[in-house]
Amino acid sequence: MTRAKAKTQRLVLLSLAVGAVLVAVFLGMSAMSSQASLFYAPGDVQKMGLPLDRAVRIGGMVKTGSLERLPDGVTIKFIVHDETTSTIPVRFTGIVPNLFREGSGMVAEGRFEPDGTFVATEILAKHDENYMTPQLAGQNMHKSESLE
Repeated sequence: MTRAKAKTQRLVLLSLAVGAVLVAVFLGMSAMSSQASLFYAPGDVQKMGLPLDRAVRIGGMVKTGSLERLPDGVTIKFIVHDETTSTIPVRFTGIVPNLFREGSGMVAEGRFEPDGTFVATEILAKHDENYMTPQLAGQNMHKSESLE
């Protein structure tokens, strides 16, 4: 009789351990999903509406002619667009990356305001696969000149 009782106790303990691990995994996954920063293109925002309740990332191209520097010297406003006709007005206070310019790609992290303006807390400039730093571009130029 004691042998059956010990076997039942082990089975109960094993079941409790497996249950605890599953609960921990579920809680971890739900915490990560609420902290995840989702990526939206202007067309996505137009289709799905403004995600006002969380931090998100937006991406697209900086519309040519839309970059405006405010008098405080550190705040800029610009418009992001994608291949659709959708646009997102963006406001950012801080120092932008050297590669950030009109007509180039960018990704911004921040939050939407109820009026549809995206207030960015961080901006990342994107470049194409052929990008070279100015120093490397200068070195390659001198090498090609010396080969001729």
